[in-house]
Amino acid sequence: MAEKTKKDDGVFEWIKTIVYALLLAGLIRTLFYQPFWIPSGSMKDTLLVGDFLFVNKMAYGYSRYSCPFSACPFSGRIFASQPKRGDVVVFKHPVTHADFIKRLIGLPGDRIQVKAGLLYINGKPVKVEPAGIFEEPKLPQGPVGNTPSCANDPVALGDICKKQRFRETLPNGVQHDILNIVDNGFADNTKVFTVPAGQYMFMGDNRDNSEDSRFPRNIGGVGFVPFENLEGRADRVIFSSAGRSILAFWTWRKDRFFKAIE
Repeated sequence: MAEKTKKDDGVFEWIKTIVYALLLAGLIRTLFYQPFWIPSGSMKDTLLVGDFLFVNKMAYGYSRYSCPFSACPFSGRIFASQPKRGDVVVFKHPVTHADFIKRLIGLPGDRIQVKAGLLYINGKPVKVEPAGIFEEPKLPQGPVGNTPSCANDPVALGDICKKQRFRETLPNGVQHDILNIVDNGFADNTKVFTVPAGQYMFMGDNRDNSEDSRFPRNIGGVGFVPFENLEGRADRVIFSSAGRSILAFWTWRKDRFFKAIE
């Protein structure tokens, strides 16, 4: 009987260890990281449809949106840390509160404008260099099944979709790719945006296919985004699948596993 009791105690300890480990993993996930799937092509080629990543929720401190509890004891942001130009950020839309992921372009007080497709920050054009052609098959992407827009349209399903790729260097030295689909598109020439205090301006890297701060909220854009709405910074792609389902292992993009986000 004593031997049986000892075995039962061993099983109980084993189960307890697993439960504690799962609880700890869940706590870390809740407090520090938020999983995020890329649903659209607005951040190509930095982020592709089907990329899976974890958002660092502590990058800018906790807000009422990033707080892990349903009822947080604060209305502002605690442990606040200022975001940097060029960060890839997940934030809540100021009106709908839907999750968006874009690149931070404008800081409070900045004057931002796009002229002939070129980004100007405080009256100075950013450095842009040709970086070849971005190619992908024109096929339905992700669970939604949208097909990509192409600079070489019309493109039949299954054929190669092409976009011009450039390397953009922001004033603080951050470099990243941007894509161009059409010249003199709707968002290639904008007014001068002056970013208000406590707010930020975001743009997608796929510049001709991104609903971002260049557009007012009444036509699907996000306008300026308050600091309070920032949920966290995206630092690394963990997993990526080009297929409609994560179970389609033959569509996994293994070259993107654990890929750092520029």
